[in-house]
Amino acid sequence: MYDIIIVGAGPAGLSAAIYGQRAGKKTAVFESYSYGGQIVNTPEIENYPAIKKISGFDYATALYEQASELGAEVIFDKVESVSVKDGSESTDGKLFEVKTLGGVYEAKAVILATGAKNRHLGVDREEALTGRGVSYCATCDGAFYKGKDVAVNGGGNTALEDAMFLTNYCNKVYVIHRRDEFRGEKETLLALQKKDNVEFVLNSNVVKLLGEDRLSGIEVRNKLTEEVREINVDCLFVAIGQEPDNQAFKDVAELDKAGYIISGESCTTKTPGLFTAGDCRTKQVRQLVTAASDGAVAALAACSYVDML
Repeated sequence: MYDIIIVGAGPAGLSAAIYGQRAGKKTAVFESYSYGGQIVNTPEIENYPAIKKISGFDYATALYEQASELGAEVIFDKVESVSVKDGSESTDGKLFEVKTLGGVYEAKAVILATGAKNRHLGVDREEALTGRGVSYCATCDGAFYKGKDVAVNGGGNTALEDAMFLTNYCNKVYVIHRRDEFRGEKETLLALQKKDNVEFVLNSNVVKLLGEDRLSGIEVRNKLTEEVREINVDCLFVAIGQEPDNQAFKDVAELDKAGYIISGESCTTKTPGLFTAGDCRTKQVRQLVTAASDGAVAALAACSYVDML
């Protein structure tokens, strides 16, 4: 029996564990892979307040150790479902039943912090070059390519905003899109079209990543002409969306069309006692600092809920 069970050991989940433990609650964090979430793939973090520079791995490790030293249990096991336990209504309130591959656990409150995975291109060596010239976060890594040539792949708001951001640092920005029209906002597109250091490569897909230990360029194929073009770039920023993994919780948490848990800044869900934090929920800004913030908000709300039982 736990006061709070947290699903996901990324920055949001581990931050929630820290706040839960500091409030005197018995807290467990379940993680099916490894602690840290996506941030472990970031070579250097330079936009987190009060920390000038740190690697994603070192940051995640420090967060994990802090939560563990405070007494949070980090259990590496995949959560398959979360439900309100039948017949658990009592003076102590309703209990949640958390089923994992390894067993069944109970908690007075649950925080879903499952994160979201960046949608990948699906080309050869993409994983091997992640953090070595392939990035999924322009605001995280863009400054490392000051004065360099880079490419952005995508056609939505994120891709256009990433390209606009990169024009402030990079020598040239290639914008690669599989169509000839963009889904992103017209105002951003018009502003981008006025930039001297931007080239649009339309009706095209990235088909090959070049380079050995680091990315040195990409090959793109025009869908209409089948022409293959080699473009020399130091980084490819992939901005084709993210994929949350929340289907296992759809009975207790309302999901939007994209699969994100519907929740505002309060981090509450439709089910009393069930909270959510980080990239898995509906939100405008998905950054390391907002994930940590969500973890604190969700944990304090969960603590208040447990105290009222």
